[in-house]
Amino acid sequence: MPLWHIYHPADTYTAQDKQDLAGAITAYYARVGLPEFYAVVLFHELPADSFYVAGKPVTDAVRITVDHLARTLEDPVMRKKMTEQLDALVKPYTHDRGLHLEFNVTEVPRDTWMIAGLFPPPIGGEAEKAWAAANRPLPY
Repeated sequence: MPLWHIYHPADTYTAQDKQDLAGAITAYYARVGLPEFYAVVLFHELPADSFYVAGKPVTDAVRITVDHLARTLEDPVMRKKMTEQLDALVKPYTHDRGLHLEFNVTEVPRDTWMIAGLFPPPIGGEAEKAWAAANRPLPY
């Protein structure tokens, strides 16, 4: 499961911006075979007096943390490529709007994750394909 936390100053994003960005994030992971319901995106809108960088309040910064549970990458070259792809994914909502962006991805061991009381099925296996087709977890 990719779990995205997007921290931003109040009024940075409209409801449509949030919907569009969450959709783009979901589509990114679906392209590599993950069930869409794995993608969770949480927007954390912060009041002007609650977002600080270098000890000063900011209104032009976005901080994103991403937890990857469904897949991890061992190869440093592939991790760098994935990080660059994620940066490009959020570019229309950050860099292109003149916003300062910082983000990180944390990879969590797959065996420490459950969803709906089930451990996730094997990567690329029939059960995972069934989950993706049903867009929900199924006993296997």
